[in-house]
Amino acid sequence: MDDGVLSWVRIDGSSSVPPFEQLRLQILDAANDGSLPVGTRLPPVRTLAAQLGLAVNTVARAYRELEQAEVVTTRSRAGTVVAASGDNGQRRVAEAARVFAHTVKANGMDPKTALSYVEAALRHG
Repeated sequence: MDDGVLSWVRIDGSSSVPPFEQLRLQILDAANDGSLPVGTRLPPVRTLAAQLGLAVNTVARAYRELEQAEVVTTRSRAGTVVAASGDNGQRRVAEAARVFAHTVKANGMDPKTALSYVEAALRHG
């Protein structure tokens, strides 16, 4: 791969983490730590897929999930650009946690049992 944007991305084919998720997490981490500043244009899906040896759909899924999390935005002619740090995603998770906690309390469930549901959901996606 060249020295361009995302040249540091590495996909571990032996990992239990799916390739799209490895890519998504690496881009998210870079957006969070400032390595990918807002406005940085990401490579086109087909280009990045070829560079990483991945299927086009794999890269497209990572980009799509990042777009849903409002970390990137895609415009036809401008391509995919970093729209925000991952803070939007963190805020959404915090809000989901607040709603979940309210639901747990409203249904009289003990916190330990509720957390076991979260842990299971995180393990099994």
